[in-house]
Amino acid sequence: MHTELLIEKIQKGEMDDRLLDIYVDESRLDYQRKRYVNAMKQFETYYGSDDVMVFSAPGRSEVGGNHTDHQHGEVLAASINLDTIGIVKVTSDNKIRVKSDEYDEVVISLEDITIKPEERETTTALIKGVVAGFVEREFAVGGLCAYITSDVLIGAGLSSSAAFETLIGTILSGLYNDMTVTATEIAIIGQYAENTYFGKPCGLMDQMACSVGNLVHIDFENPKKPKVEKIDVDMEAYGYSLCITDTKGSHADLTEDYAAVPNEMKLVANYFQKEVLRDVSVNDIFEKINNLRELLGDRCVLRALHFMNENERVKKEVAALEQGNFEVFLQQIKASGDSSFKYLQNVYSNNNVKNQNIAVALMISDMVLNEKGVSRVHGGGFAGTIQAFVKNESVPAYKKQMNQFFGEGACNDLKIRKYGGIKVI
Repeated sequence: MHTELLIEKIQKGEMDDRLLDIYVDESRLDYQRKRYVNAMKQFETYYGSDDVMVFSAPGRSEVGGNHTDHQHGEVLAASINLDTIGIVKVTSDNKIRVKSDEYDEVVISLEDITIKPEERETTTALIKGVVAGFVEREFAVGGLCAYITSDVLIGAGLSSSAAFETLIGTILSGLYNDMTVTATEIAIIGQYAENTYFGKPCGLMDQMACSVGNLVHIDFENPKKPKVEKIDVDMEAYGYSLCITDTKGSHADLTEDYAAVPNEMKLVANYFQKEVLRDVSVNDIFEKINNLRELLGDRCVLRALHFMNENERVKKEVAALEQGNFEVFLQQIKASGDSSFKYLQNVYSNNNVKNQNIAVALMISDMVLNEKGVSRVHGGGFAGTIQAFVKNESVPAYKKQMNQFFGEGACNDLKIRKYGGIKVI
């Protein structure tokens, strides 16, 4: 559809049903109209008025399975109604041109998609990695121009990079493969781009949640071929919103804290001559707990037992959602948060005990929400964000309180959207 016609249709509200279907929240329809129109106009500024397609890929939120994926465990994640969108047209020059928000245009020749060390940790590396993943799997690729904009919060644990990778994969699937590349394939290609080209050793959870959509249950028993189950849940039917609060804690000097979690879990696994904890049982640990405590220390044992119980909680969360028992689901979310605090111990750094932003945010959430919601640490922990499932009528008061403590705009109320990477128009 031509950009001028699209702009007119959006401004007249003729795309409202489609936008509401994607973004769920009626109160933000005007924001989405203006956002899409502005993206179209930006596209016209850089690439001219033309026939275009529009694609979208959401951010994601970890719901269950805190620090389980690296031990070949299970996770539950959700796509959210913050996303990265691309206004795109096909070109015949065998080049990919991407202009993204305030960043410089990236231009890639499809004749050179080799890995270059100087491109590591750049947008160029991510795009080339996705293209290379398509080529290796014998999917078609070709030239395009795209204006890309995102409202996925950077640094809030919502996976802005995975949303971008998913978007590029979805664009290539739509333009050159009739949308036949599966969500799982796009996720695996996105992880490949981030691991091999960008240089970040991430797992697959982020890309899978962004690509598949709604709630997704992933079992990493075989990480090369994870079992993926989409859980179709209408969160609005239960009257809850997902709130993410940035506690404004610094991520500086936390590398050691993050690395210690998988390292200590693997020490316990290695004690039993296993590579990961997935292959160890609770009974194994109980039978050798005194030796483990003496040899490895108590925190290693606590973190190992957190993994095993957290893995089971994911199963219970999935079962509760499939049975329509939202109260049980919330109980498991709360139990996950308690276990992360007490046993995984990833809510603050032992090297900086004076600053415990996440612990403070969780305490305030407990006091403010009471019976109106539950909260837990979000993502890797130690600094950053917390997550809360909050009754819709209590969201304004909760946001006001959290913003009062952590700064205006710290708390964002989100909805779980049912789509992963999609062609919008």
